[in-house]
Amino acid sequence: MVASPVPRGVTVGVEEEFLLVDAVDGAPVGGCGDVLAADRARPGPEGGAGREFQRELLPTMVETATEVCTDLARLRAELAAGRTRLDRAARKAGLRPLASGTAPMAAPARTVTPTPHYRQMARLYGRLTDETETCGCHVHVGVPDREAAVAVLNHLRPWLPVLLALSANSPYHQGADTGHASWRTLVLARWPTHQIPPRFTSAAHYDRTVTALRGTGVLPARAANAYWLARPSHHLPTVEVRVADVTPSVDEAVLQAGLTRALVTSALDAVARGLPAPDPPDHMLAAALWTAARHGLRGPAVHPVTGARVPAAEAVRALLSRVRPALEASGDAREVAALAEAVLAHGTGAERQRRRADPATPWTVL
Repeated sequence: MVASPVPRGVTVGVEEEFLLVDAVDGAPVGGCGDVLAADRARPGPEGGAGREFQRELLPTMVETATEVCTDLARLRAELAAGRTRLDRAARKAGLRPLASGTAPMAAPARTVTPTPHYRQMARLYGRLTDETETCGCHVHVGVPDREAAVAVLNHLRPWLPVLLALSANSPYHQGADTGHASWRTLVLARWPTHQIPPRFTSAAHYDRTVTALRGTGVLPARAANAYWLARPSHHLPTVEVRVADVTPSVDEAVLQAGLTRALVTSALDAVARGLPAPDPPDHMLAAALWTAARHGLRGPAVHPVTGARVPAAEAVRALLSRVRPALEASGDAREVAALAEAVLAHGTGAERQRRRADPATPWTVL
């Protein structure tokens, strides 16, 4: 059991995925190798953001990662430095990094990044791999151990759609407006287990489930984990929440990190006090996730507690109410509330992409 209340300084880190696009027409370009080489050739480390960029499933994508942080100020600095560094490396390679959950402009079909892991995925999933040109924002939060991580998952489930609604940033795909706020969510839903995780009774139950899924052949034989939108790390005492689209601004990435850490610490406190996790029906969770992907913040939502149809802003304020004690304990309450209200007032990345779009350039470049 963990101590209550949850202490200040629970660790948090963020991985961000970006598209690499042509500087003129915005079409994705398979230049990840060139960007990584340009970054390695920089004169020296730049404030924060010292981790190497990583290849992703397709060579049109690249991943950045912050160091492990204990406060949002340090995390903000890491995120800003990582984006600046990526922009510099991409420009040296003649490209631009794009903060969008899907590629707005059409591009030729891609082959996967030629690593053994991604080649295995291509053999297993076929055309799904070529068509999954999607970018997310993944938040990792420290927990005491793997048992705690799995217990936390059960408490997170109803709140994942609200995090998605706040981050929705993929309205365009292949040159067309999809009508959705997060088309990325719909693309990824075609993958096995890429959904809100089921309830688990223990870490052993979680591990047996992943092993059974590998045995059916729907996961790669060497896969260490499934693709759920929240999951425990297979090698670290952390929970990874991976529901959000990559966000167009550092502010919104900080918002995702602050809310996610507060949700995890709230869940740890509930576990410590022996409070049962909510148990909404799976079909209602699926409905909530689809609704968030369809509308973002400009339409209805499924309330994470009551299951009723409500304005999306009401679901966001329910989330803020849920995590307020954790935010106050970490000193983040004022900042996170202000960031959430800013998104409610000015719109998600999807809304801003649509407002800024013209027929030639419907994208937001860093």
